[in-house]
Amino acid sequence: MSTEPRINDRIRVPEVRLVGPNGEQVGIVSIQDALRLAQEQDLDLVEVAATARPPVVKVMDYGKYKYESALKAREARKNQAHTVIKEMKLRPKIDPHDYETKKGHVVRFLKAGDKVKITIMFRGREQSRPELGRRLLSKLAEDVAELGFVEFAPKQDGRNMIMVLGPHKKKTEAMAEARAAKEERKAGLGGRDAEHAESAEAVEQAETTEAVEQTEAAVVAAPVEQAEAVVAAAAVPAGADQATEEQS
Repeated sequence: MSTEPRINDRIRVPEVRLVGPNGEQVGIVSIQDALRLAQEQDLDLVEVAATARPPVVKVMDYGKYKYESALKAREARKNQAHTVIKEMKLRPKIDPHDYETKKGHVVRFLKAGDKVKITIMFRGREQSRPELGRRLLSKLAEDVAELGFVEFAPKQDGRNMIMVLGPHKKKTEAMAEARAAKEERKAGLGGRDAEHAESAEAVEQAETTEAVEQTEAAVVAAPVEQAEAVVAAAAVPAGADQATEEQS
């Protein structure tokens, strides 16, 4: 059965309880008067309570109403928190380095507000020593106790042993903190970029000033050197060139 509200001429009743565009109660009127009022305001007449007696209709912009409803639904889905169960598999004789890596993933999942299913996989003769798996699961639970708790105690399931860790932090809180951290990173990055740009501009300005000063110094020095050359030439006595030629 369709839940689409009836609009305008699709309303098939003689009288309706009319609600104005601003939520004001107009009262019980005929369907013809309600349609006329909606047309005068260039709006739609929408049936909002079909089971009431008489049915309740409202004058509104139905296109705008659907658009706003879609925005609200999208925002609600965005803020909706879905519980996710992550899974991490370990061997009872896991290497210490591999254990630290696996534990890092568990920490990341718990920080994000997700549950973590830890599976210890036994092979061959390892199945006869379940205490190895319990010991490993207990160690992992103690290492991440600040972030999560044991929601499902270790239990043997065939060749595997399973334990479920639940986060102390709710998913919605983790999402809010992640968004806040992202905004802080953006703000910090923008500040560093602005500072870098100012530093680069200052360096470029200093280099330009230095180049101008060097150019001005060269322009001033050239006439001085030319004047000194002229004075030196004038100081040579007349006939000195001839004496030099005779000696040679």
